[in-house]
Amino acid sequence: MEEVRLWRDKREREMYDNFADLYAIVKTTDKLEKAYVRDLVSSAEYEAECLKLIAQFRTLHSALHGAVPSLDRFAEVYRLDAPAALNRLLVSGVPATIEHRAAASSSSSASAAAVAECVQNFITVMDSVKLNMVAVDQVHPLLSDLSTSLAKLGTGLLPPDFEGRVKVRDWLSRLAKMGAADELTDQQARQLHFDLESSYNAFMAALPNADS
Repeated sequence: MEEVRLWRDKREREMYDNFADLYAIVKTTDKLEKAYVRDLVSSAEYEAECLKLIAQFRTLHSALHGAVPSLDRFAEVYRLDAPAALNRLLVSGVPATIEHRAAASSSSSASAAAVAECVQNFITVMDSVKLNMVAVDQVHPLLSDLSTSLAKLGTGLLPPDFEGRVKVRDWLSRLAKMGAADELTDQQARQLHFDLESSYNAFMAALPNADS
């Protein structure tokens, strides 16, 4: 009996492999959301895993943009019933624990939307550096978005000298002196990612505890 192949060449095979990965990410996210709601996983475990899935989803979704213009359509075609995952990956973009902490900090002038926007921008620019998208005209707009979202929080949640604000401003100033087509060296890219990661960790630490 002749073997039936879904693909005609290596490129098509890679596309179907990516489809399978995307399907798995959505299903895993949906199961994780249900486990969190049922208190089967701790807040810390949920948040770490959810952040990883969101980052994986964004990277894969960007790579499949032409083949999968709509995740809703993808879910419909492959009969993927995962509303909680679609909401987390497409609508919210951050773990539920972060949304809860953002809501808890709203009295200090930080809205849930503003905190979520900061988290999304941190993740986006860190992913960009990881993917070696280090040209000035690629990095500068992302850092600018991050700087703007941090500014929206005011000083109620973050101190005026918050290290994330300072480091992002320093990098924007450095990039402004370079040409649009210039690229960061490996050492500069590594330092930028380190600065972003430490700033992100400090930002998360400034939010109220997820279990409080």
